Amino acid sequence: MTVKVRVAGVGMIPFTKPGQSEDWDVMAEKAVRLALADAGVSYDQVQQAYVGYVYGDSTAGQSALYRVGVTGIPIVNVNNNCSTGSTALYLARQMVEAGVVDCALAVGFEQMLPGALGMVFNDRKRTLDYHLTKQAEMQAIDDTSPMAAQQFGGGGVDYQSKYGASDDTFGLISVKARRHAANNPLALFRNPLTLEEVMESKHLYGPITRYQACPPTCGAAAAVLVSPAFAAKHNLDAKVEIVAQAMTTDFPSAFEERSMMKNIGYDMSKDAARQVYEAAGVGPDDIPVVELHDCFTANELITYEALGLCGEGGAERYIRDEQNTYGGKHVTNPSGGLLSKGHPLGATGLAQCYELTQQLRGAADKRQVEGARFALQHNLGLGGACVVTLYGKTA
Repeated sequence: MTVKVRVAGVGMIPFTKPGQSEDWDVMAEKAVRLALADAGVSYDQVQQAYVGYVYGDSTAGQSALYRVGVTGIPIVNVNNNCSTGSTALYLARQMVEAGVVDCALAVGFEQMLPGALGMVFNDRKRTLDYHLTKQAEMQAIDDTSPMAAQQFGGGGVDYQSKYGASDDTFGLISVKARRHAANNPLALFRNPLTLEEVMESKHLYGPITRYQACPPTCGAAAAVLVSPAFAAKHNLDAKVEIVAQAMTTDFPSAFEERSMMKNIGYDMSKDAARQVYEAAGVGPDDIPVVELHDCFTANELITYEALGLCGEGGAERYIRDEQNTYGGKHVTNPSGGLLSKGHPLGATGLAQCYELTQQLRGAADKRQVEGARFALQHNLGLGGACVVTLYGKTA
């Protein structure tokens, strides 16, 4: 038998610029201790741990958790590009849901370097070779633009060719992200931006400018997942549950169709969302708050449609009618998202979990989306993997 897994505790430290953070293991330890304290459990009660990071050597998870305790439990190291944190959450949820354990820990951290993302190992074949080879067939490689900006900017160009969205429409997403982040003390960038400032920043690729790209970031976040029986036995206040969750990888369309939108994961997102909605019996109109993977504004825009927040081709009207913010249909990225909160790759998925758990608890302070009973999380990694998670508030 399976059970609906509860989120008993969450922890997150303020995200910082590269060079301004503590060491990766110290950041991870702090996030874990915050999550344990929030849950009201000790590390000795944790039966398994899943630790996500992208830029770190093998068994970094053990080194980080040994600062909290050395208890002999299974510790699994997870690396799934930008969806690493939510992949750790996915694995921990599976084990609790299946009854293998009653208490599992998911933690993610990253200590990043300044500048655009690059390959770590340059003496071997690229792990994104399928994607980049297909990208080169669809659009010329620009040696002056960061590779990730070309990928997601190319997705934006593809969207514009289909539906004609203006460059300013993409820029409005960054303006919204900064406005939301102003109320998040854990976010990296909290100063407002005007549309003019966004559009006049350095051009990267397609409709994308520098202020429409997430910054390299250092940080950590964690979550403690428990079974309802464990929560009852230990008298835990664990009212947030994972209602449904799905993980997808690339479909043939990512490589067989001439679509940069699909090359960067549109179909992964759409199918993961479909699985979640079908499993939960809930649709996007029932979900007032969403944390989605806005590594670039182009990805936020196309993800609105992949998640069904608006119809295909309807993202420009959705944005300009402010249906993506307070007072609209859905508050997207109340945390400020990756664009403003920051994107420490291994921690991002668990930072999204932190935000949505606080929203459903009614503890998000000035960011609070009133009356939220459901919350949706979307975390995407090229290469590729996408995790969509629906959280619900129990009685």
